Amino acid sequence: MSADPPNQPEQNGDGYAYLSGLGNSFASEAVPGALPANGHNSPLLCPLGLYAEQLSGTSFTTPRHRNLRTWMYRIKPSVTHDPFHPRTPPNPRLLADFHDPNAAVATPTQLRWRPADLPPRDADADLDFVDGLYTVCGAGSSFLRHGFAVHMYAANKSMDGCAFCNADGDFLIVPQQGKLLITTECGKMLVPPGEIVVIPQGFRFAVDLPDGPSRGYVSEIFGAHFQLPDLGPIGANGLASARDFLSPTAWFEQVHRPGYVIVQKYGGELFTATQDFSPFNVVAWHGNYVPYKYDLSKFCPFNTVLFDHADPSVNTVLTAPTDKPGVALLDFVIFPPRWLVAENTFRPPYYHRNCMSEFMGLIYGVYEAKADGFLPGGASLHSCMTPHGPDTKTYEATISKLGGPDANTPTRLSGTLAFMFESALIPRVCRWALESPSRDLDYYQCWIGLKSHFSHGNDDGPSLAPTDDGDKDGEK
Repeated sequence: MSADPPNQPEQNGDGYAYLSGLGNSFASEAVPGALPANGHNSPLLCPLGLYAEQLSGTSFTTPRHRNLRTWMYRIKPSVTHDPFHPRTPPNPRLLADFHDPNAAVATPTQLRWRPADLPPRDADADLDFVDGLYTVCGAGSSFLRHGFAVHMYAANKSMDGCAFCNADGDFLIVPQQGKLLITTECGKMLVPPGEIVVIPQGFRFAVDLPDGPSRGYVSEIFGAHFQLPDLGPIGANGLASARDFLSPTAWFEQVHRPGYVIVQKYGGELFTATQDFSPFNVVAWHGNYVPYKYDLSKFCPFNTVLFDHADPSVNTVLTAPTDKPGVALLDFVIFPPRWLVAENTFRPPYYHRNCMSEFMGLIYGVYEAKADGFLPGGASLHSCMTPHGPDTKTYEATISKLGGPDANTPTRLSGTLAFMFESALIPRVCRWALESPSRDLDYYQCWIGLKSHFSHGNDDGPSLAPTDDGDKDGEK
């Protein structure tokens, strides 16, 4: 008897086939008949002489609606490798435990970084995704299974003869320049700027750079997984639709690869083990714990249609919740092209102090709250209760429209795509990020020009504002 038929893939226009849906249970075969029949996961003898191997993303006893696991049917099991050893050379700019003040420090200062330079095309300076990855900030610890890290990457070399495995947490990768061709144990995904990709904890993957040098952003969460946010009064539709998330279809290679290296990130440190075969030897798989990608242009944004500026939470794409309702370990929020129609309203983001901490990046265009200085590939960090908001030029340009014909004219915000990683945890900032030549030490200057527009008269009664001589109006 044959197994249940695998899901039917769809073409995405990039030359690869994908499975549609977030949170679905999928089945995929690169060779027909590779999946076990009769509902078996681990039969006495798997079809085609394959090995059965389960990858668990949650504990066995996690409630069923949140239980994540995938069964893989592979030519050789992943356990077939030499012992792990600390990687030489290490990557000293990776961190997964933010309790060490020698590596990361607390600061309430508003921080901004210019785009990182891409590595030059020089054999002595070649960096693949693993070597080009560096931590900017984070909180908590992968050892305690609670927290997050924000990384950035700049690479000019495809991964060759090696695969990466993150044992610490889930990666959400946001390419800003240059496509990523990501090979995973479940198959291949092509991810250009304007799309994101999530690689769950424990998956082995390799990153190729089909366009040449690439840079971007990475958020990492410890002890949780991303999911779609609840929609509440919005209703059943809107924001990111589950059907627009795409997972790869089974793909495998059966080649002898002496000296193939598995690079494992564990506690923020890198370890390596060698084996004589490619880890991408999964002929078939089924389950709901899979990598996936999402095209941000398919996001359906919501906005105010009469007055005031909506809170940014209305543009949440994915969230990693905590045990406290409505409080996120990490939200991924975007600021996409959209219409601005609010009347008699300051339409850019408002001035703000937030109990959450906000790390922002810009994929392309100009961010609506920063006329200057915040560039594509750059980043900013406004930590818990640190004031932030529009710069002087943006504020003055906006209020200058008051009383004019354009004050309430609907406008389409186009040609821009910014995003935010927002967390309830208070981040520490890595020392190398604070000391980076890309850090904009004059960031604070963008607000220094904000002047007082306060004015009042005495026609309507006495004022309580003190006069120059210290008396109060009305007290003569």
